[in-house]
Amino acid sequence: MKIIILIIIFVLLAFFVYPQLPNRWLGSYFKFPERPFRLGLDLLGGAHLVYQADLSGVAESDRKSSMEGVRDVIERRVNLYGVAEPNVQISGSDRLIVELPQIKDVNEAIKLIGETPFLEFMELENENFVSTGLSGRQLKRANLVFDPNTNLPMVSLEFNDEGTKLLLEISKRSIGRPLAVFLDGQPISIPTVQDEITNGQAVISGQFTINEARELAGRLSAGALPVPIKLISQQVVGPSLGRVSLEQSLKAGFYGLIALALFMLVFYRGYGLVALFALLFYTVSVLTIFKILPVTLTLAGIAGFILSLGMAVDGNILIFSRIKEELKEGKSRASAINIGFERAWTSIRDSQITTLIAAIILYIFAISLVKGFALTLAIGTIFSIFSAVYITKLILKSVYK
Repeated sequence: MKIIILIIIFVLLAFFVYPQLPNRWLGSYFKFPERPFRLGLDLLGGAHLVYQADLSGVAESDRKSSMEGVRDVIERRVNLYGVAEPNVQISGSDRLIVELPQIKDVNEAIKLIGETPFLEFMELENENFVSTGLSGRQLKRANLVFDPNTNLPMVSLEFNDEGTKLLLEISKRSIGRPLAVFLDGQPISIPTVQDEITNGQAVISGQFTINEARELAGRLSAGALPVPIKLISQQVVGPSLGRVSLEQSLKAGFYGLIALALFMLVFYRGYGLVALFALLFYTVSVLTIFKILPVTLTLAGIAGFILSLGMAVDGNILIFSRIKEELKEGKSRASAINIGFERAWTSIRDSQITTLIAAIILYIFAISLVKGFALTLAIGTIFSIFSAVYITKLILKSVYK
């Protein structure tokens, strides 16, 4: 009964990993969700950018929060640009890694990320404009709106509590006078204040096209960077190169699986069949975990997964070798299986735990390129213990009962 349940689970996991196959047969009755694997830049193609922040004017105690602020602002800017599943992460104390999969115009994205639009409100005094202290720093959000009378595009502004208070004070003393809106040092709108503004909201009007107003609203919503940043490294991977890398990686995994299966069948025969099913179960289980989490699969990550396949088989080899020794001593097959698992367990445990420790250390301290390798290796190592000890034991006991 347990074997039947295990086979059913295996089939369901295999269909989750590769749903296109069952959907061809059962598409009219039931469809498995076609959830793709998340692929890294080296497989999809895209841009890998590294920025360095200038923290020279920031106190040591505030540097971490400043870097987190830079990351948050750039995340907002990248999301406004419309990149699918971007990755923005802090590296070290002053560097930021930005990964933009399948991006079409890298230069435009770099421009968007590096921009620091400066919005300020100026009052007219003696024919000169004077700063009011109200700027983009107090801006909460900006949106594209349309003038109800002329239907022209405008940008609506909503300020935080500090900005609301400032805007109220400014509007009180400026009724009937112009209040200019400057962007990056240039006046873009000079409206006249008609009444007190108590709700912390204002509108920028001008000769905008819809796209210009939308872009301005997006730039203002993204906010200003807390500290200056400089692009220090740029790598672009073409989609054709990424596709070739993906195909070669899949071939490597397939050939590795075939080689392991042949090895187990030649040297362990009946036990090899058991190990083969356990290996296939292990493979679809780990790939399912990669999909569910989801894990971003890079070339290095796929290498970690392929390495974990060999380590999963290694546990089976230890078990089968122990069983063979017990059978040579005249033990019954059932007894040999039990003793073989008991005596192989400590070796399997120790070898897998040391590998897991190494993978964790790599993930914590290594650069992002190696993190994918460490993560897939760690997941594979954890599940290989379960596969070798539970799945293989369950099959052996059921088959040789």
